Amino acid sequence: MKKIDIQNLYKIFGPHPEKVMPLLAKGMSKDAIMEKTRHGVGVADVSFDVEEGEILVVMGLSGSGKSTLVRCINRLIEPTSGTVLVNGENVLKLSDTELRHFRQKHFGMVFQNFALFPHRTVLKNVEYGLEVQKVDMAKRSDLSMQALEQVGLKGWEDSYPDQLSGGMQQRVGLARALALDADIMLMDEAFSALDPLIRRDMQDELLELQDKVQKTIVFISHDLDEAIKLGDRIVLMKDGMIVQVGTAEEILTNPANDYVAKFVEDVDMSKVITAESIMKKSEAIAYYKTDGPKAALRKMKKASISKIFVSKERKLVGIVKAADAADAAKQGEKTLENILITDIQRVSPDTPAADLFPLLATSEHPIAVVNDNNNLQGVIIKGLILAALAEGAQSNGDENGKAA
Repeated sequence: MKKIDIQNLYKIFGPHPEKVMPLLAKGMSKDAIMEKTRHGVGVADVSFDVEEGEILVVMGLSGSGKSTLVRCINRLIEPTSGTVLVNGENVLKLSDTELRHFRQKHFGMVFQNFALFPHRTVLKNVEYGLEVQKVDMAKRSDLSMQALEQVGLKGWEDSYPDQLSGGMQQRVGLARALALDADIMLMDEAFSALDPLIRRDMQDELLELQDKVQKTIVFISHDLDEAIKLGDRIVLMKDGMIVQVGTAEEILTNPANDYVAKFVEDVDMSKVITAESIMKKSEAIAYYKTDGPKAALRKMKKASISKIFVSKERKLVGIVKAADAADAAKQGEKTLENILITDIQRVSPDTPAADLFPLLATSEHPIAVVNDNNNLQGVIIKGLILAALAEGAQSNGDENGKAA
């Protein structure tokens, strides 16, 4: 379901934006327009959507238009033209009063500079948005304490911002957005002011929090590694325009143009390629209730494999080796119970390839890729990872060769 739908959005800075639109339509560059008209192109003909519960990262270098774009979504910056639909309602058509109420209901915002009030305690900072909404004092205190607990700051509610580390201050900003219980969070370079170690910790905590609260998040970043780690999808911008939209893997393995290829050339592909993209479907599956050693052995021989995964009521329960099945069949056993190996490695489809190498190194069996219901999705062996990484590196090399 589309939570946000943006179509043909423009933001031109200057007194006569209508004079700039025809120049953009003719393909004139941002720099040339500034030189000719003294108008700045913030966002130019931007269209994309955000699914409910998705983390969408908008990224680009300084001046790419990413921060202007996120502020156009909630009209902190007034767009020049276009459409911004949130839950099907066009934000650009709201009156000032309607916009204020709409922001309070739907948008929480987390800034790079924390934006905390130094004279307010942590709890009072988190309560601020609810206070503006005139929420009852007891209720806003309760909601704010719940938000502080969610971000790991229970016990710090009576402290002041200058008593907290940078990471803790950013958690307060995050808690303030969560306390509003808005369904959309706009995060503008939220972790950029933090040192690298704290920044990584905050990224991990945001992902853990998202598993629980399932907000729709638009996250602005200039850091490709951060975008890859956080984003379900990435919107890559340059000079106010979108140059590519896709998953990290789509952008890295199939860059849209030379600019994107150059932008992503130094990325470690093993952190991007996922289990789902390199797994193969299992050639055969044995069924715990109906298959015995002979049936399992027959399936293995037919598929030319030496081990077979075993499913019980569509759930993965283990693996059986051909040698064990042969011995059990000779002894007349009728079930797989005594030869089933249950201690096997399972990973989710979105597991990065980099995390698979140590698992393969310590396991004598293939890795099972399973979904949240423990249904077998595919199988990974070491050769599949090496082939995928080699193909990704070759594809990146070809694009970079074109760019050179």
